[in-house]
Amino acid sequence: MNLNACLQSIQPVDTTRRGQIQAHLDNLTKPQGSLGRLESIAMQYVLATGQARPELAKKRICCFAGDHGVADEGVSAFPKAVTPQMVLNMLAGGAAINVLARHVGAELRIVDMGVDFDFQGAKGLIDCKVARGTRNMAKGPAMTIEETVRALEAGIRMAETAAAEKVNLLGTGDMGIANTTPATALMSAWLKLPVELITGRGTGLDNAGVQHKQHIIQQALTINRAHLSTPLDTLAALGGFEIAGIAGLILGGAAHRIPVVVDGFISSAGALAALRLCPAVQDYIFFSHLSAEQGHRAFAEAMKIEPILSLELRLGEGTGGALAMNVIEGAIRIYNEMATFTSASVSNKE
Repeated sequence: MNLNACLQSIQPVDTTRRGQIQAHLDNLTKPQGSLGRLESIAMQYVLATGQARPELAKKRICCFAGDHGVADEGVSAFPKAVTPQMVLNMLAGGAAINVLARHVGAELRIVDMGVDFDFQGAKGLIDCKVARGTRNMAKGPAMTIEETVRALEAGIRMAETAAAEKVNLLGTGDMGIANTTPATALMSAWLKLPVELITGRGTGLDNAGVQHKQHIIQQALTINRAHLSTPLDTLAALGGFEIAGIAGLILGGAAHRIPVVVDGFISSAGALAALRLCPAVQDYIFFSHLSAEQGHRAFAEAMKIEPILSLELRLGEGTGGALAMNVIEGAIRIYNEMATFTSASVSNKE
């Protein structure tokens, strides 16, 4: 499915089912509303899937990796060489996301969207490489429109594969040194948030490093001003291959009615790209956690969203998304397995 076909196939959820779903939640053997957000999570999941009793038997996290030309500007505390090193660590099962994916029973897929490294057919790596890193967005557009579409469609294909393999819940993850810089630029451009408000320390910048990073992001916004007219143009100018891949996965998930758990700051930039390309995807997104990255709270407030968890995570990779999957699964188990007042012969009258 190409990008245009995917966008055209995404439909808002059928909200006429809300009353029926709420009636079932209210008939469960508990005081009404006593399970708090688990009930609203169940509502959203049931609406998204369109199923009366949705399954949640198969979970998959897709971690997209890519390098960024803007790393040459010294906006990260770590060198670009760490990106392929961490990809190899993930493939070996040694990263935090490997541990947490195993913990929650989710399959993990690592996708090379644009790492500046030749992995030589590394076992387990999904090769969707568009190029060996983006261009330096501080000097012009990071990607061409063609490259951006290729990256989006790679994410869409990942969702199509998931649908064919009966995956019930998708999660996003990222790996890419310097990728908080394009993520910040995208949020600033789309949400009109001041750069100094949302620029964080990333992998550990000191105060001087943060100020330099702010300057580079502002420079990128200024230089690319003429390229920010449409969502696709903006994503190409300021984004990254892995951010576009995340956006594509979300779009593809929505097209196939598979809910998608969005990880932290970088994944939220990908989700924002998907929302700008097709606002209806909001019905299919769960924002997993509030990142410790400085701009994420401003993003959440601007978008009027309340992430499921708040654990001061700022690693990325899909770690927060993995943990939130357990909460979502718990909500669906409550919805599907908990006795009703009728079935349990329990009175719900005072």
